Amino acid sequence: MIAIRKRLRMFGADERGATAIEYGLIAALIVIAMVGALEAMGGGINTRLWGKVGSAANTYMPSQ
Repeated sequence: MIAIRKRLRMFGADERGATAIEYGLIAALIVIAMVGALEAMGGGINTRLWGKVGSAANTYMPSQ
């Protein structure tokens, strides 16, 4: 019984897993922020840039 209590105390004092989870959550939040920023920028860039490319392509190579 004493060995079980000793193991449980050691397990409770070990913080390596908690630190790894914290770093994982921080990394996930950074990725979510990056995706949100890219989505916000991507909409305007996508419309303007690819719209110009499409117009230029139609000018030089009209559809038949």
